[in-house]
Amino acid sequence: METECYTHKVTRRECLCPPPYSLHFMPASRRLEWLAALRLKYPPKKVYVCSHHFVNKRPTDEHPNPELFLGYERPVQKKRRTIVRGETLAEEVSQEGEGVPEESHRTVATQWEDPSLWDHSYARSQGVDTPIQNHVMTDAATQSGDFSHFMLQSDTDAYLYTGLPLDTFNTLVSTLERFRNGTLTLSVRDQILMTIMKLKLNRVLGDLSRQFHVSQSVASRIITHWIDKMEEGLRPLIVWLPRETIKATMPASFQKFFPNTTCVIDCSESILQKPKNLDSRGESYSHYYSHNTIKYLVGIAPCGLIMFISSAYGGRASDKYITMNSGILDYLRPGDEVMADRGFLIWDILFERRVNLVLPAFTRGGGQLTEEQVTSTRRIANVRIHVERAIRRLKVYKILSQVVPINMSPKMDKILRICAALANLRNDLIR
Repeated sequence: METECYTHKVTRRECLCPPPYSLHFMPASRRLEWLAALRLKYPPKKVYVCSHHFVNKRPTDEHPNPELFLGYERPVQKKRRTIVRGETLAEEVSQEGEGVPEESHRTVATQWEDPSLWDHSYARSQGVDTPIQNHVMTDAATQSGDFSHFMLQSDTDAYLYTGLPLDTFNTLVSTLERFRNGTLTLSVRDQILMTIMKLKLNRVLGDLSRQFHVSQSVASRIITHWIDKMEEGLRPLIVWLPRETIKATMPASFQKFFPNTTCVIDCSESILQKPKNLDSRGESYSHYYSHNTIKYLVGIAPCGLIMFISSAYGGRASDKYITMNSGILDYLRPGDEVMADRGFLIWDILFERRVNLVLPAFTRGGGQLTEEQVTSTRRIANVRIHVERAIRRLKVYKILSQVVPINMSPKMDKILRICAALANLRNDLIR
């Protein structure tokens, strides 16, 4: 049956009025955002969205995603929404020309109108059964509240957003469920996904808040809460292995030439957004990178497991200073063997604990290495490749491989431990 124009009493085909709505095809570049906004559990291959769902009646740069009449409550965007009173305020401006209203009258009858509905009179008219109403009623019964179910549908998706396999992420969520914050409306799975996405992709807060349809203040609360709780819950994943376990899991490359190795240590740095405070700027400046950085010590078992990660230090700190103050020396026992890079001049502090230090050979005064030293250095380099891979796996989380926002610096100690724990949740580094 052909629909009729309610104004001109003729069919839509004959009427000169513009069509009441238009359909817009979902672009591939914004597929995840549209599916999350529409909450389509089983989306078809081709998705068309009615113009009623867009702020500007179509996707625009400012409002590229569906935002209106979605069948669930969305956070109010106070900075972008304008509301206009239906009744003008009666103001008396002072005679001196200051332009300050002396009095305003607001009655109980004063009404407020959302201007986003001004161009949709046919959608507001009583008795008109619009496509919007039908869409809201049918979708409301089938929509689920978890954005993570739309974003994580395979291991590929899970690796992209979390750096973990999908099953591992699901197990992680179940383990951390006990840290639920009852004041937050998002599901625990969504909250944990948002937090890990901040670490994995280093997304800005505004981007995350729009993707999960919450305000920036709520997104900030979620990330702050879960950084604290994830660090607490994942702490057991960073453990110093007993000697027996280290030997039982030692790869063949270590067993042949370095069978007594307890751990391999190295320092890594992440570029830090330049602090405003001059003292902090000086303490964090790294001459090696010519940037402000944070620096941290990583202790890795021969099998590739991260057994220790220090707190974050300023880039100015030396490898020896961090080794002495990080707490790693408390784990070393007489007879242990530590492998390090030539920058770790820590013979004296390890000798006191009767711990052997293995370093690549280096020359002094322009001399040449002996054949035995060259062979030893090559063997050390071959096994240290695995350590570099472990650090690269740690830096899969872009919060460590990109510029660290200065507002995240107070949480960096916990972020380092979380990233190390998440790296340990992946498959064995060395096989």
